[in-house]
Amino acid sequence: MIDAHQHFWDPAQFDYPWMEGAEMAPLRRRFGPGDLAPLLAANGVDATIVVQCCSSIEETEAFLAIAETTPFVAGVVGWVDLSDPAIDATLTHLASRPKLVGIRHQVHDEDDPRWLPRPDVRRGLEAVFRHGLAYDLLVRTRELGPAIEMIRDAPQGHFILNHAAKPTLSSGITEAWRAGIAALAEQPNVWCKLSGLLTEADWRGWTAAQLMPAVRHVWNSFGANRVIFGSDWPVCLLASNYAEVKRVAATCLRSVGAEDGSQVWGANAIEAYRLNVGEMGC
Repeated sequence: MIDAHQHFWDPAQFDYPWMEGAEMAPLRRRFGPGDLAPLLAANGVDATIVVQCCSSIEETEAFLAIAETTPFVAGVVGWVDLSDPAIDATLTHLASRPKLVGIRHQVHDEDDPRWLPRPDVRRGLEAVFRHGLAYDLLVRTRELGPAIEMIRDAPQGHFILNHAAKPTLSSGITEAWRAGIAALAEQPNVWCKLSGLLTEADWRGWTAAQLMPAVRHVWNSFGANRVIFGSDWPVCLLASNYAEVKRVAATCLRSVGAEDGSQVWGANAIEAYRLNVGEMGC
């Protein structure tokens, strides 16, 4: 069982602009492997993918160092500047560490909704794929169209959509989101993480029923072979605890017909990130 989306961070070491505001106060402390390990053990999770939190090569290096000494970390999704002309050299250096499995950028924070199809970004993505790495898509509905345009020109890439493109569960999902998800799912090299949905719902009053329209649409669009579980810990703590996140994911998946769910809970992440199961230390 793999949790394909979790984070570590330390506000004393790095800056996290997205963590500003009173509502984010519970997150503004260090979260490390020692905090997560007992939660994984208690919930039957064998391995995780740790995902970037800020635009920093130094953070990526720190995560890779953690991965080398933390058996349950099966892979790291780090950050590089996709527009950097020297990206190949940077990736050659980072990819020498075997647990680097992907790259991510906070695309939804860019002012330009068409940031992904920019020629310099496309060149950067080509370098990512040359190095055998996946690309995690952190977008909202606004960026889904440009993302699809870019993906159509990169059939060699593995793309993993984070948080199902953050549907607006607290106010009701939109037809634009539905259409974008359906169109994205037509690209066979895209997987979708069922992650981060609780914090898109009402933090204090969410229910499984509130999540179900989005979960059902993702499931119907991507199917059993391309949906991946991720906890989004510790961001999820704004709305619930680790055990509850896993429990509600299982409830929703049973409701859409995922019988044993073995692919969602592990096999799909292994394929999307090209994980070497034999080298997992968990």
